[in-house]
Amino acid sequence: MLNEAQLSDRPGRRSRRGRSQSTRSKAPGQNLHLRVPYITRRIPTYDLLNDEALERIEATAERILAEIGIELREDAEAMRLYREAGARVTDVSKDVWNLKFEPGMVREILKTAPARFTQHARNPANNVEIGGDATVFAPSYGSPFVMDLDAGRRYGTIGDFENLVKLAQSSPWLHHSGGTICEPTDVPVNKRHLDMVYAHMRYSDRPFLGSITAPERAADSIEMCRILFGSDFVDRNCVIMGNFNTTSPLVLDGVTTAGIRTYAEAGQGSIHLPFLLGGAVSPLTMAGSVAQCLAKSMASCALTQLVRPGAPAVLAGFLSSMSLRTGSPTFGTPEPALGSLVMGQLARRLKLPLRCAGNFSTSKLPDGQAMQQSMMSMMSAIQGGANFILHSAGFLDGLLSMSYEKFVMDCDMAGALHAYMGGIAVTDDTLGFEALAQNGPGEHLFGTDHTLRHYQTAYWDSALNDDQPFETWDEQGGVDYARRANARWKEILNAYEAPPMDEGTDLALRDFVARKKASMEDAWY
Repeated sequence: MLNEAQLSDRPGRRSRRGRSQSTRSKAPGQNLHLRVPYITRRIPTYDLLNDEALERIEATAERILAEIGIELREDAEAMRLYREAGARVTDVSKDVWNLKFEPGMVREILKTAPARFTQHARNPANNVEIGGDATVFAPSYGSPFVMDLDAGRRYGTIGDFENLVKLAQSSPWLHHSGGTICEPTDVPVNKRHLDMVYAHMRYSDRPFLGSITAPERAADSIEMCRILFGSDFVDRNCVIMGNFNTTSPLVLDGVTTAGIRTYAEAGQGSIHLPFLLGGAVSPLTMAGSVAQCLAKSMASCALTQLVRPGAPAVLAGFLSSMSLRTGSPTFGTPEPALGSLVMGQLARRLKLPLRCAGNFSTSKLPDGQAMQQSMMSMMSAIQGGANFILHSAGFLDGLLSMSYEKFVMDCDMAGALHAYMGGIAVTDDTLGFEALAQNGPGEHLFGTDHTLRHYQTAYWDSALNDDQPFETWDEQGGVDYARRANARWKEILNAYEAPPMDEGTDLALRDFVARKKASMEDAWY
């Protein structure tokens, strides 16, 4: 199976220009684009293809579903649901079925899925909206390794996992705690989901993703939410989501479908992501990959509506190119970026929220390659209208490694994107005629009323960039971007304070985790 392997609200560093905080009401990196629970898009999406091209892609997706079909493995209940909805089911072998869907059938099933929904956080101020003009940034997901400039690359631990949750919670530019930010390999495979979900609940007060690696682990994640939010609240609201990577090409395995059913039965959200590697498990050409992605994600999303109509489902696409010389996946390349733009158009036509792209890179260091590739990929999600952007911070080494330095570098970029997506307001005030008129031609504008009114909020202010003259930068040690990021994540962790949690709730969560762990032997694979 191919799978994809957020300090306070004042995250700024001390000014290098000698300006004390007493003379400046905001810290660098925050500016007064105030922290928001999610971004409300104020710029248009970019529509790459015309209607005729989109219709051809949709028709090909329907052909895939009708003529090739989806292979379903080892989930008789899912097979029954699809068959009763009208799918043509053919036995392939024991507990393996081929599902074919008449054109339009899956789209009809998906009409009950919400175009936009709320995922609730334990702090209601941090609830996020997913869909429509809302965009949510979440950290990267799934890396077995972590790295930093001090200790290098190593297997992730539960300590690393907790650190990364704290970094995400501390960033004003992320909105979501994410899920498996790294694999805590020092905890048994069958028990680590308990520690990961608890870490999200204890060290963050933002929404988060639950476990998907087995249906019983999905159930544990939801049960912990019932302790945190209350059972009645969970039954009426989305408080957790599962990020499901489906097997490519065109396979739904039983572990995945049982997990999808578990989340849907509880009325919780799920993300449906075919991981497509062009030339390996999808056509090399991007139009073909997009058609396959649409077909597969639609079929997977449809299962949620067969289980519980109205359950939140997120259409998703992870489109990747590959080096045909080596067979290695490549990330942050232009062709998948174009594919993400098209996925945005298709999701809007289907009236489903979209997850795609993120800060992707195959670089092994937090360097120029890392940020160039990340920007290529991330901007495709922004321009394409993605609603939930996983992998917004930390992605390095082709997703094999979560980098502490890259994490804060990406958060800084996410801050810039908040300003970018805010667009340009055109009013009598913002047109600034009075700024020019107050002193007239030939006079600077530093002391004008307009400048004094806007200087704290006009521009995004980076927490990491060094914009000083070369000589000043050199005299201060010539510290490069990666080393500034290294110092930055340490400052953030040193200043971190956990959001308050009711002691009784915390005790109940820890008791649940302890009892579940005691009920099973350790399993390391």
